[in-house]
Amino acid sequence: MEDELLRDLEKLVKADGRFKKEAYFFLYEALQYTVDKMDKTHLPDDKRHISGKELLYGISEYAMDQFGPLALVVFDHWGVHQTRNFGEIVFNLVEAKLMSKTENDCIDDFDNIYNFVDEFDWKKRKNKFRRLAK
Repeated sequence: MEDELLRDLEKLVKADGRFKKEAYFFLYEALQYTVDKMDKTHLPDDKRHISGKELLYGISEYAMDQFGPLALVVFDHWGVHQTRNFGEIVFNLVEAKLMSKTENDCIDDFDNIYNFVDEFDWKKRKNKFRRLAK
């Protein structure tokens, strides 16, 4: 199954051309991170749904955890420059039947949720994490 998913993702990445394969893998990981954080892992698949906005905030947390001050550089390398780009990745996956959505989900759910430069400002976020650790 993993080999098939990898082949399907590689075809999707080649056909679309905007985002690197790693962005798609990251999105899957961030989705799982968000589902876990929202304590929905134990729910049946049809009850695990999260909104675009929830996913984007999960992406933000997961990116800061994984990449720290390099988050913006990594996203830029992958071709991801704004929140809508993650929505485009999600909807590419949906169209390829590699992810599902509800009838209420739309690409606009990913528009302008946060500004990348502000959201991934390591100095600001690092201080926030430091306060939470105390």
